Amino acid sequence: MMNKVKTEAEIVAMREGGKMLATVLGVLKTKIKPGMTAKQLAEIAKLELRALGGQPTILGYGGFPDVICISVNEEVVHGIPSEQKIIQDGDIVGLDFCVTHKGLVTDSAISVVVGDGSKRVQKLAAATERALYAGIDACKAGVHVGEISVAVQQVLEEDGYGIVRDLVGHGVGHEMHEDPNIPNHGHRRDGPILQAGMTIAIEPMATLGTYKVKTDPDGWTIRTTDGSWSAHFEHTVLITDDGAEILTKA
Repeated sequence: MMNKVKTEAEIVAMREGGKMLATVLGVLKTKIKPGMTAKQLAEIAKLELRALGGQPTILGYGGFPDVICISVNEEVVHGIPSEQKIIQDGDIVGLDFCVTHKGLVTDSAISVVVGDGSKRVQKLAAATERALYAGIDACKAGVHVGEISVAVQQVLEEDGYGIVRDLVGHGVGHEMHEDPNIPNHGHRRDGPILQAGMTIAIEPMATLGTYKVKTDPDGWTIRTTDGSWSAHFEHTVLITDDGAEILTKA
């Protein structure tokens, strides 16, 4: 589906839904601790969003069985929450969540280093989040998608991180995945030109090793081929004439 320029009412709905989303991720970040299961975290997300009045977009999407994707260590994205997935001290845990509110979708993700994570993993998380904001800073009406890609790529390449290439950011709003794709590497003139009123999800995914990934037999969980750990951060933003507004913030 093409990314349509949103009306003012649709933008308001996305701001409201994005605030719900950010609130839930904020709660999960404070609650996560060693010994918890991914399923327990998913239940917290479900109850918190229900209390706020939003709908979990991911639940049932393409058959996905839960309200949130929880990916641990070498799992890059789309991890299925389960009681068998137990969070350990030092793990890096990706929390990828989508909210539907008044028919509009917002999408955001954070990676949390649990307990006493190694400096190497903490640096990976910090660099990936910094790359997200570099990508956001590159946004404004009239620029090619490639400007975002290059901004993200430059940050992650500084320290030699693997930049996942098979997975990309995307338009979002009327659907969870809309055009255009937003790669995390490329050239400045790549991709279509952004327009004011478009809403997109920028989501750097970086690893301590290879950029190559594979899908588990469950059909969902995507992990690095070399077992290296990864980080993932994401915001939904509104393109404006002179920049971008982050919609997924509390």
